[in-house]
Amino acid sequence: MNPLERLRAVLQSDRYPALLVTHMPSIRWLTGFTGSSAVALVTTEHAVFITDSRYTLQAREEVRDFAVRSFSSPMRMDEVLHTVFDEFGVRRLAFDRNHVTVGRYQSWQEKWQGVELEPVDDPCESLRMIKAPEEIAKIREACRLADDCMRHVVDRLHVGKTERAILFEIHQFLWSHGAEASFAPIVVAGERSARPHGTASDRPLQPGDFLTLDLGARLDGLCSDITRTVGIRKLSDRQREIYHRVLEVQQGAIERLQPGANGRDVDAWVRETLGRHGLAEYFGHGLGHGLGLEVHDPGRLSPTVDQPITVGQVWTVEPGVYIEPLGGVRIEDDVLVTESGPEVLTHFPRDLLLVD
Repeated sequence: MNPLERLRAVLQSDRYPALLVTHMPSIRWLTGFTGSSAVALVTTEHAVFITDSRYTLQAREEVRDFAVRSFSSPMRMDEVLHTVFDEFGVRRLAFDRNHVTVGRYQSWQEKWQGVELEPVDDPCESLRMIKAPEEIAKIREACRLADDCMRHVVDRLHVGKTERAILFEIHQFLWSHGAEASFAPIVVAGERSARPHGTASDRPLQPGDFLTLDLGARLDGLCSDITRTVGIRKLSDRQREIYHRVLEVQQGAIERLQPGANGRDVDAWVRETLGRHGLAEYFGHGLGHGLGLEVHDPGRLSPTVDQPITVGQVWTVEPGVYIEPLGGVRIEDDVLVTESGPEVLTHFPRDLLLVD
């Protein structure tokens, strides 16, 4: 089934007569549209894509399976939608409660008299977790490019190079290969590597540093996400121990991403294993997240999320240990869940690497 057919099956099972899709990644998944402003209305009989005049021609070229409508100023999207509701007899409307602001919801209540609004979790998000073969193929290419970018950057590291210079090289490599960064790359060294989401500075690399490189490629709309921590010239025994503990739990977590497992249990195993070495308190974020049209696609590997592991999902697996002022280690790979188990899609070496 195509995305529209899959969505309609969910609407029928959940007894939603109509759904308004407003989150742009879900709209892209559903319709193929790559622009930045649109909505999609889906009922059991109708599927209408609506955008403004900036995207009229683009929508005609890209949108599949939907009737395309566009409007020009001074008309507004809410007015067009009200007309469509009357045309199709929509009197009960589900919408994504996680991506509609309170202000927008209140405005709809005022403008759409006679339409019952029902906030729901976007069913597109659960459907997007299971990747189609063509999506998996594109993610593979994005992972290959991320591997190549990591190699390009690591091969050019040296003492004295600044975090900001490394960041520039990441962007330059991705742009020159027809892609863009799937998120703001993280480049942090030395004591700054204890910042899981630190931003690059003018700090130069120094002997004894951990350097964490977290980068990803967005290629044809699909994302990759890889992290490696390397040592600059030399590391202490304590640093080496921490690195190998993180590598141990990352490998074990990947092996446990089997169909029928639960992400919460995998996350718990990681924390329990780190705890046996006195390191669990230094792992403060979740183990991973879904990957696809968004770098943080639907789904979480976390202590707080009951997350079934299913064939067709793509996950990041990224445990980390962050100790001030020693620094931090994170190792991250992208993993596809298959019928025969996990398949790692990113291939840059994970063994401890020292560079001069």
